[in-house]
Amino acid sequence: MPQEAGLRSFFLAGFECATQRRADGKRLDLLASTRHDAHVAKDYARIREHGMRAARDGMRWHLIETAPGFYDWSSVAPMASAAAEAGVQVIWDLCHYGYPDGLDIWSPAFPERFARFSKAAARFLAEQGDEVRYFCPVNEMSFWAWAGGDMGRFNPTARGRGDELKRQLARATIAAVDAVREVDARARFIVAEPSINVAPNGDSEQAIADAANYCEVQFAAHDMLVGRLNPELGGSPDKLDIVGVNFYPDNQWVLGGPPIPLGQYNYRPFREMLKETCERYGRPVIVSEFGAENTARPAWLYYVAQEVAAAREAGAPVEGMCFYPVLDYPGWENDRCCDVGLFGDADANGDRCVYAPLAEELRRQRVRFEGEFAAANDERMTPLRREAS
Repeated sequence: MPQEAGLRSFFLAGFECATQRRADGKRLDLLASTRHDAHVAKDYARIREHGMRAARDGMRWHLIETAPGFYDWSSVAPMASAAAEAGVQVIWDLCHYGYPDGLDIWSPAFPERFARFSKAAARFLAEQGDEVRYFCPVNEMSFWAWAGGDMGRFNPTARGRGDELKRQLARATIAAVDAVREVDARARFIVAEPSINVAPNGDSEQAIADAANYCEVQFAAHDMLVGRLNPELGGSPDKLDIVGVNFYPDNQWVLGGPPIPLGQYNYRPFREMLKETCERYGRPVIVSEFGAENTARPAWLYYVAQEVAAAREAGAPVEGMCFYPVLDYPGWENDRCCDVGLFGDADANGDRCVYAPLAEELRRQRVRFEGEFAAANDERMTPLRREAS
């Protein structure tokens, strides 16, 4: 029987921690640009005020490994201390699209160095206290393979090499899991991958088959980890622990065409997608990312929560939902303000306003998933200072 996820709260806060280099060479650092790194203690206390006692956050590999095999943990230590002080359980992203300059992602050195970094990260955290640590080794292997390996949108800015990049990222993940377990046999791992539905662009048998084949690709990274696909990578069933699925409003589209709007005849209910994932892998599942922009935020929370509840009622072990990101952030490509979070930009004191409609919908959903007592007895409730748009 698979072990339960063991999260401290059903709802989690996700802090955007992408660190890739764009095609123009600019290095992104979302922990810095959202000022979460500067105000992490207040941010962790703030999510606790809204009942979230677990979070996804990130280590910035390119900042930590200052030279091959040399690690500077000064960017992580304040975050680990703040999490302990706030009582927040952190799932640490070890590689969120970014890696050190000078490291060839296509070479055998990449999974080897990542494994050594992951082992060092586990050792560092073990020194901070005796608790079960959670890791997401490589975030969204499938999306990274598409964006960085096929479309040239960010590192390694390749085209036509997506499958090769996905295998390399899976190889690195497998190596990292083994390396972390050498230090901490209790460590837990989450694999966060997009959950998609692709509808056929016609009624022909070929169109239907092409769409079905594209849908199947969403499981390739998981299948590599468990050894069903490309077993030469070293995958085995124990490499897959908690399955994370990322789900956004544009995760369903017509093959070669536009997104499918919610409610359209060919929009697949998310409950079915969750149930399929649970049955395929027999592991605990969390919605590791979900969110929408502007005034769609509370409605999207409501929809995803409805589908999660239905999946759970049908027996699917869905054990958590992670707001991602929980902070508004500057867009990757143009720095525009993306109003996606429960909280806005930080002021000079590190205070952030709250998006009231989303906070209220979260309160209602906490009643559903955690009970009246949990929702009514948060330690501190921040005034809802942002008016509905």
